[in-house]
Amino acid sequence: MIRKILSAAALIGALLVLALFVSPSYRQGERSIAGKMAPEFSFVLAGKPARLEDLRGKVVVLNFWASWCPPCVEETPALNRLQEQIAPIGGMVLGVSMDEDDAAYQRFLIEQKVVFPNYRDPSNTLSGRYGTSIYPETYIIDRDGRIARKMIGPQRWDDPEIVDYVRALLRAK
Repeated sequence: MIRKILSAAALIGALLVLALFVSPSYRQGERSIAGKMAPEFSFVLAGKPARLEDLRGKVVVLNFWASWCPPCVEETPALNRLQEQIAPIGGMVLGVSMDEDDAAYQRFLIEQKVVFPNYRDPSNTLSGRYGTSIYPETYIIDRDGRIARKMIGPQRWDDPEIVDYVRALLRAK
């Protein structure tokens, strides 16, 4: 009888720990990476070669996504609105697509009327360097190139709390 009670207690404890680790409130903003330099990478911006380093001085909302990802589709309009709000004050959304199919990637950009710059990484090399395992996943990078926050899953990017957070990073020296 005691063995059954201990087994049940251990099972309940394990389930509680698992629930904590998968809960969005635990995973959002993962403090363990806050303050670390964002891994460097090259991409094309406005038809010209660029590096993340070139964006120092801006706050970059680096969003990993894929056209086949329903939550990515869901958050795209809000990312467009965030781009429109922060671009005039020194911020930018930069999308990184995991699409292997260039036609699907291009179709997504057109159909979703994406207004923020995007880069396609079909090899998933960049997402691996960032530690991204599910999509969408977003890193907010401060003016100095450091990761300020990591957001897992779709977000309401035009929510006043998120917009105010990005604006506060833009005001920081």
